[in-house]
Amino acid sequence: MIYKLLIVAKNTLTETLRQPIYAVIIAFSLFLFFMSPSIAMYTMDEDIKMLREIGLSTLVLTGLFIAIFSATAALTEEIETKTITTVLSKPIGRPTFILGKFLGVAAAVILAHYICTAALLMTIRHGVLEYATDTHDWPVIVTAVAIVVIPLLLTAFLNFIYDWSFTATAIKLIAVFTTLGMIFLSLIDKEWKFNPQNNNLHSFDIYASVLLLFAIIILVALAIAFSTRLNVVLTLSFCVGSFLLGLISDYVFGRYAKTNFLAKIGHILSPNLQVFWISDAIYEGGSIEPYYLFISALYATIYTSAILLVAIALFQKRQVG
Repeated sequence: MIYKLLIVAKNTLTETLRQPIYAVIIAFSLFLFFMSPSIAMYTMDEDIKMLREIGLSTLVLTGLFIAIFSATAALTEEIETKTITTVLSKPIGRPTFILGKFLGVAAAVILAHYICTAALLMTIRHGVLEYATDTHDWPVIVTAVAIVVIPLLLTAFLNFIYDWSFTATAIKLIAVFTTLGMIFLSLIDKEWKFNPQNNNLHSFDIYASVLLLFAIIILVALAIAFSTRLNVVLTLSFCVGSFLLGLISDYVFGRYAKTNFLAKIGHILSPNLQVFWISDAIYEGGSIEPYYLFISALYATIYTSAILLVAIALFQKRQVG
């Protein structure tokens, strides 16, 4: 069972990386990170805080749309084109199939989240040129250009010579060069000097990104569950609706949960994504404790597991032949 599960997950990850929409979403997100310092510079002494807010918002929206389009491509399209019958006749059990699809899409989302998190860290390190005396962080600029240009050139070569998939190869190489670039920036300061203590990379931003990843994994599970029964448009609508409801569940249900039974049920069933959003900590100068990460991870694990059980139950009765 484990072998079949990993095979389904691997194939789903490979198919997802080859989708043009996957690369387009990441490219658009990187463009937003590039533009965010220009947007944040118009704030009054809140530039870095606004930069973080824009960056974290970009992260979660990137994960949301990748989860939706990847889940629908991995599940809905296979059901509609009847190719799923070939897979299920291997034989592969339906629970194994659903879990494999979830793991594959989740892996693709994690890879995209990793690349975009690195872009966020580089954007925050560069900062906003608020005054005329401010200078560019050239190590960040050079590293960012290298992370994008070198993989694209290598991908073009590999695609031309060996006919490798352009999007999948480019994303994988960008992830590798992103790792090398972040190691370099963690050791070099703004003046091109070896100075790890002054690399201007903050654990707060990494913890915030991890929290958002927990929320995105929940959205992946929801997208898989919706895709078992709905088409692309309805899956998109329900996922976006669940995302918005998750952000306001405390306001809609939480304040009435102690006095109203239905509100309490709604508060339990709706994904409380506000747990993973640390906007207050950004503007109040707070910190994120490891214990809070653990509690958030536990909540995400329990909620995701529950959604996957629902997805398996829905898919068991789905006519796919």
